[in-house]
Amino acid sequence: MPPVLTFDRGTLLLEGLPEEEVPPAFVYDDRVHLHRAPAMAYHDAVWALHRRKQPWEDRARAYGVLERPHRTWRQPRHYQEEALAAWNAAGRRGVVVLPTGAGKTLVAELCITAADRDVLVVAPTLELVAQWYATLVRAFGEPVGILGGGRHEVHAITVSTYDSAWMLVERYGDRFGLLVFDEVHHLPSPSYALAASCSIAPWRLGLTATLERPDGDHEVLRELIGPVVYARSIRELAGDFLAPYRTEVLDVFLSDEERAAYEQALATYRLFRESRGIGSGRGGFQHFLREAGRSREGREAFAAFRESRRIVHQTPRKLELLGEILAEHAGARCIVFTNDNATAWTVSRTFLVPAITHRTDPKERRVLLDAFADGSLPVLATSRVLNEGVDVPEAEVAIVMSGTGTVREHVQRLGRILRPVEGKQAVLYELVVAGTVEERTSARRRDHEAWQGDGG
Repeated sequence: MPPVLTFDRGTLLLEGLPEEEVPPAFVYDDRVHLHRAPAMAYHDAVWALHRRKQPWEDRARAYGVLERPHRTWRQPRHYQEEALAAWNAAGRRGVVVLPTGAGKTLVAELCITAADRDVLVVAPTLELVAQWYATLVRAFGEPVGILGGGRHEVHAITVSTYDSAWMLVERYGDRFGLLVFDEVHHLPSPSYALAASCSIAPWRLGLTATLERPDGDHEVLRELIGPVVYARSIRELAGDFLAPYRTEVLDVFLSDEERAAYEQALATYRLFRESRGIGSGRGGFQHFLREAGRSREGREAFAAFRESRRIVHQTPRKLELLGEILAEHAGARCIVFTNDNATAWTVSRTFLVPAITHRTDPKERRVLLDAFADGSLPVLATSRVLNEGVDVPEAEVAIVMSGTGTVREHVQRLGRILRPVEGKQAVLYELVVAGTVEERTSARRRDHEAWQGDGG
């Protein structure tokens, strides 16, 4: 009997091969008396079996040839063709890093056409899934399946949320020959990673504007998807393929009363951390949160921490400065970014503009974004939900009221205003309270080439 390779709920089973010829990824499973490996070992297992030059049976593969001609309606730019060539040269496995607005979707269409295999496109939000669905129907003119948001339809071309992809991978891990992960920096989380490790897809493409994760887990992507095969920066493309832009950091100064309250709150927070030996390195804040819930002093320290953040996020001087910026750019499409819902709602109440948060109903959110696009609502306030996955090419001005220290978030926010529109000059303002932790936070998130001078 020739060797047989079978897909089994996110893994591979290998039967009928001498022990000394079993590929390294496989280990003996005495429950079934067969060798087992993660499904992602399929590519290497197939090569190992082919090299034997003896008959074997592939019962693992359930994907087919796509045979869907790409109905090109956009001419690829030179860097998009370079990205395709680099991905092909790397064995059709790897990550492409391109700024928001630079056309990562078209790169994916080109790769799907080149691979010519059934494909699963995975995106982090239902809104992005809907965008991919519309794009792929238009590009290939064929039915496109959807997994997520109450939909469960599988076709040769299918789009899924990350949540549905990993939860259904035991059922469909043999169904696709190509995986495309949009916003691939999400993939390394333990659950989401299963969507890649439990799939047999030999070809894989990751797309992102900002690969790095603060936890360092982006290194996991090399194993799950492959290395970075192509990258272009914002500064390389600004002016020609992205809107030219400038950035300004504006200092905000607390009143004497605010300064005293801020220093008192910060001292209470820091004293508790020092008393418990909690460091400021990786995992330090999570350690603080665990300790804070165990005593009255800890709860007081947590309340003080939140108060210090409230003071710098919602100081009236920031709101005054925001008003001046909005007046200067009256009529322009402006997005006001905050780090929390409370600040977004404060901006909304103060300036009578709509706020979009994770609590906003999807239908209301769509109405607001459409009104923003046509100019009837030129200003939107938002917390983090518009950081990625929203196509708003009309946006010209971004005002960062507050945010995290991650480079990725800041680059994403800049990317929201860089989609090219004729005559557009984008500008990003960052409001930073002088002499507070915001200065260090701002410096960390601006540690990126996009902030080394203006773009374009």
